[in-house]
Amino acid sequence: MNIVSKKIESTKSTPEITMNPDGFICIKGRSMNANMAEFFKQIDDWFDLYISTPADETCFDIFLEYLDTTNLNFYISVLKKAELIKLKNKKYIINWYYEEGDEDIVEKGEDISSILNIPFNFIMLHEHNEKTALNLSEYLPGV
Repeated sequence: MNIVSKKIESTKSTPEITMNPDGFICIKGRSMNANMAEFFKQIDDWFDLYISTPADETCFDIFLEYLDTTNLNFYISVLKKAELIKLKNKKYIINWYYEEGDEDIVEKGEDISSILNIPFNFIMLHEHNEKTALNLSEYLPGV
């Protein structure tokens, strides 16, 4: 089956998701809705297809302004599947971006990394303003 790129626009309570079969997956925004099963299902379904024929290198770029604790299991579930990429002799990298001083987001990333025993690259964004929070193009090529 041929997999296509998918982009889900952000809302006030859900992040923007960009998923590209060339190995680029970006999650940015707020993840704060406790009832996000349908939202997460479409991401999970796409990722299940992607895992069957992943790119040589998959890059997860995650920048969350807010992450509700009730959503942690989804991120754990999806990132756990990254290990399946490794089993296909492919590489993956997880970049966890956070704003300077945002210890809550850092701790949640560290928790997920620890639970999965998968190393994350923690990357601090030094400037905080509306543009940085909503547009990562200056930090992430291809966004």
